[in-house]
Amino acid sequence: MPERIPKIVVVGGAYVDMVIRCGRIPFGGQSVIGSGLEYITAGTGPNQAVQAALCGCQVHLISKVGGDPFAQMVKKRLADFGINTDFVYTAEAMNTGVIVTMINSEGENADCVYTGANSALGEQDIEAAEDIISSADVCLIHGRLPSEAIVKAIRYAKLHGTKVIVNPARPMEQPANENSDLPIEYFSADILIPNLYEAADITEQSSTISARRETAKLIGSDLVARGVNSVVITMGRRGCLVVDRTGADHIPAFEVELVDQRGRGDGFAGALAACCAVDDDVREAVKFASAAGALACTKFGSIEALPTKAEIIELLQKEDNEVRF
Repeated sequence: MPERIPKIVVVGGAYVDMVIRCGRIPFGGQSVIGSGLEYITAGTGPNQAVQAALCGCQVHLISKVGGDPFAQMVKKRLADFGINTDFVYTAEAMNTGVIVTMINSEGENADCVYTGANSALGEQDIEAAEDIISSADVCLIHGRLPSEAIVKAIRYAKLHGTKVIVNPARPMEQPANENSDLPIEYFSADILIPNLYEAADITEQSSTISARRETAKLIGSDLVARGVNSVVITMGRRGCLVVDRTGADHIPAFEVELVDQRGRGDGFAGALAACCAVDDDVREAVKFASAAGALACTKFGSIEALPTKAEIIELLQKEDNEVRF
């Protein structure tokens, strides 16, 4: 009997990334000479969808692009990885979202983001995709979209018993520095995956806190008390902290040579969703996802840098981790 293929639905923004490589990132009023230019399909939606597909999952993406040539570029790139784009909608009167990225010689980057058609993803778009959400093993949602779309996706997933993983970035209509409450539906997620500073913002902790396990544990416990089943707080090179009602566990980061860190978070999220689609052990899934995030930092690019399932397993085995996915 053939092995069942896990099914993932990703809800996230789709962009084209205009990447300029330069010796250093300019300050205000300065100009520098670039050494390379690329146009790359990017955004949390495509990146996370591709990572889940590279881990052997059947993937649908719910997103929105504009009525411009970039839209076909995005859809074609997704099709290259076998990702279903039936629910990548088109806003004909808008442009596809664009990111302008500058990367310096040390792999650090600075971005300018134009949201474009992503800001038009609405409740009705999620309603049209209810059937694929209901049949999925995991619905992976990134919060940097209009709140009505996020809320509807979470509600449908919970209604149909689909596991929900949410990256709790603020909805598009909430500025990053605005002290507004997130939609309450975020806290019904099975797994919440903020970085430490997002988690601190949600729980109204100091934005200047250092990335310490003790602080992360307190913040994670607060989020669990609000209703989240499991909280995975990512802390970059310091690893992750998994907090749930059974306790808190630190998952160390993998040591790799950093080349470009743009794909770390999306590689982590996509691999986490893939693992959680077949296993309920969140801690083991976080180890798998951490390996994916680390490997995504070893190459230039976002989608181009995402690792395959075999590469993730190889890194885990080198670190003497048992592999169950």
